[in-house]
Amino acid sequence: MELSKRLNAVASLVTDGYRLADIGTDHAYIPIRLIQDGRIPGAVAMDVNRGPLLRAEENIRLYGLEGKIKTRISDGFASLERNEADSAVIAGMGGPLTIRILRDGLQTVTALKECILQPQSEIEKVRAFLLEEGFFFLQEDMVEEDGKYYPMMKLRPPGTGGAAEEKHCIKVSESSGIRKSGKHNTDGWSEVELRYGKLLLKDKNPVLREYLEREIRIYIRILDKLKDNTSEKAAVRRIELEKELKIAEKGMDYYAV
Repeated sequence: MELSKRLNAVASLVTDGYRLADIGTDHAYIPIRLIQDGRIPGAVAMDVNRGPLLRAEENIRLYGLEGKIKTRISDGFASLERNEADSAVIAGMGGPLTIRILRDGLQTVTALKECILQPQSEIEKVRAFLLEEGFFFLQEDMVEEDGKYYPMMKLRPPGTGGAAEEKHCIKVSESSGIRKSGKHNTDGWSEVELRYGKLLLKDKNPVLREYLEREIRIYIRILDKLKDNTSEKAAVRRIELEKELKIAEKGMDYYAV
């Protein structure tokens, strides 16, 4: 089975040999491909809606993987037993829904070895939530597909890293304006790092650079169109855009030689 660039990048973050829980599986493309490649021993494909799960079951039968992939109606992690999986994928959902699924299923999540997330919106809020809850960022990636940009992240859930790792957990800095709390706050993320991803910026991810360059061009173009508009609405919009432009430019500073 061939995956889209986005799903292939998500699948590549799953650790070989781990049992997978695919939350919101839709067509079950990721677990099917991982099992075909011999990378995982089995999976639970879960979805809150019966329609997508029926499509998943059809694909599983098509590839003869009924003995390797279980299907289950589930709202997030609700129907997953603790210690039934090692890795969980939550991909293609909005940021608020991703947060809600993780928060509601936190007792099950803490028994996992990793979570692979690819939220579609409000990424900054997702990162802030993860840091506040004590998730440990292992890896971040970003891909472009059909003109859209998709950030994704691999994390170790709270409570699984032990004392040696806990000192490396990451806090949200005061400058970000996001609330701080808890023992995991030991190494701050700036506002720009929350927005665009600390590991992506540190690694000088080339796709993120393309995204930042595009965003800067868009902000400058819109500001140029608004420069002669004297309305109060335009003035408010200029302030918002100037702030966004400044954050994007700070992101580009990470790529300076």
